[in-house]
Amino acid sequence: MTSLFWSCEQKEELTPPNILWIVSEDNSPIIGAYGDDFATTPTLDSLAAVSVLYTNAFATTPVCAPSRSTLITGMYSNSLGTLPMRSPYPIPDYMRFFPNYLRDAGYYTTNNSKKDYNTVDQPECWDESSNKATYLNRQPGQPFFHVQNIFITHESQIHDSIPWGELKHDPTKVPMPPYHPRTKDMEHDWAQYYDRIQQMDSQVAGILADLKKSGEAENTIVFYYSDHGGVLGRSKRFMYESGLHIPLIINFPEKYKHLAPSAAGSKIDRLVNFVDFGPTVLSLAGVTVPDYMQGKPFLGSQQAEPKQYVHAYRGRMDERIDLVRSVRDKQFRYIRNYMPHKPNGQHLYYLWLARSMPSWEKAFKNGELNDVQSRFWLPRPAEELYDVAKDPDNINNLAADPAYANTLMELRNENLKWVKEISDANFLPEPMTAEISEVQPVFDYVRGKDFRMDYVIETADLASMRDPSALPELIKRLDDPNAAVRYWAVTGTMILEDKSPETKAALLKMAKDPSASVRLAVAEALYKSGVKKEALDICVSELQSPRAITRVYAANVLEEFGMDALPAKQALEQSLTDSVGQAISETPKAINHILDKLN
Repeated sequence: MTSLFWSCEQKEELTPPNILWIVSEDNSPIIGAYGDDFATTPTLDSLAAVSVLYTNAFATTPVCAPSRSTLITGMYSNSLGTLPMRSPYPIPDYMRFFPNYLRDAGYYTTNNSKKDYNTVDQPECWDESSNKATYLNRQPGQPFFHVQNIFITHESQIHDSIPWGELKHDPTKVPMPPYHPRTKDMEHDWAQYYDRIQQMDSQVAGILADLKKSGEAENTIVFYYSDHGGVLGRSKRFMYESGLHIPLIINFPEKYKHLAPSAAGSKIDRLVNFVDFGPTVLSLAGVTVPDYMQGKPFLGSQQAEPKQYVHAYRGRMDERIDLVRSVRDKQFRYIRNYMPHKPNGQHLYYLWLARSMPSWEKAFKNGELNDVQSRFWLPRPAEELYDVAKDPDNINNLAADPAYANTLMELRNENLKWVKEISDANFLPEPMTAEISEVQPVFDYVRGKDFRMDYVIETADLASMRDPSALPELIKRLDDPNAAVRYWAVTGTMILEDKSPETKAALLKMAKDPSASVRLAVAEALYKSGVKKEALDICVSELQSPRAITRVYAANVLEEFGMDALPAKQALEQSLTDSVGQAISETPKAINHILDKLN
């Protein structure tokens, strides 16, 4: 292991480096060093001047918990089945959180203090994990890995509005992406967000000062990054640059500069994302990266070849159901919407706590928006393609442009290849995942010799492309023995708005399907075909499910009914008070929103 740290310049063998992660929450590269002149970030700008700045670093998910699941495991959370927000689903026993391997190698591992790993915790991976955890408690000479989380930029920090006159950044001058209207509330929230970025920068200064005071700055490789983009609407939670592109600045002290990919003060355009971060730390520490990890180191002795693509994924966000995948190369972002009938602007309780969101929604309902600003509230295309170099805000969809047909096909094929390669478990509807997870990790289940995960993914792909020629095959698959295939076949008939008598008859036969996920997909399809009573009966029944996630799915279907959901009001109210089953927080969020509209 010592040969890894041999410095030719110093002619000495070095001990493994300390590694410090400074992780701010919910912020895109709204930093001076990344070219944002409106940002007030002197600490990070100075750090970047003596560090390596990555221009193509990305979260794997545009929200915290599934991103942190990927960070701590070195595995794609959609492969593990840990993508749905705040899900409790287990992973295989042999998969250890990566700090465990550092502890085995003699490192002192500390976390201050957010975890949010979206799976069963492994607290033994930390020597200390709390809001008081510090590397100062280690043994003399012991290397450390420390994570310091910064909360001040979190989405919640714009929920309580600072008075207009007390904002440090002028709301009337704040830069704003073209998809946002300049409402007073939107201007205010953007300005307050810039204020929070400034506060975050000050906190980074304090962390670096503490490191210097400890005498360990010369022995420590420092990572600064954000856990995803955000926080105003269409950033956090959404599959655009604003939600996925993150700042990443890595500082190498003099004695470890031989581990840097380029000179201090340089910028590097290598594509990296969160699945690579844990393996990279292990590589820098001289610890062998486990073979099962899907991430590849981008630094250290085990550094892999640069990636041509990085991948990202969106599943259930809080109480709203969705499924999106994305591929990014150095120029283009491809987005594949597997539920294109659902708009980006599905109501989310937590997102709507920011005043900017209701103001945007109100402007849309009042007809005050242009086409770009309105798009968030409308059904989506199956595919989106953006030339990020020319269009960093992702507003000019090139998917239908013949000039980009080859690029579209390349990235479409790469996405389909990847979701099959990793056996993307979140193509299973989540009530199925919950049921499977009571017996075994879904990661293992979808790799079982008798389970046709490729066929499930192919059906989802067929169902969501809005291609009328796919309808006969989708109808054929309504009888498939695999419930996930049936789920996607039903969803496909709905996306294609097939209201033929034959399809209605087939769906009515499926109202008693053994799978709750299929029954609820049938309910939504029937309602959109005008068969309202049977659709309502299914939803009312599923609101009594002992599984909270099934009730969430039922509420999502009823959301589509509008005032036609009124006969389900009593069942909705009962589902809030029923203590049977797992009480996840998403259930009341989804149900109360419907009740508010019905009252």
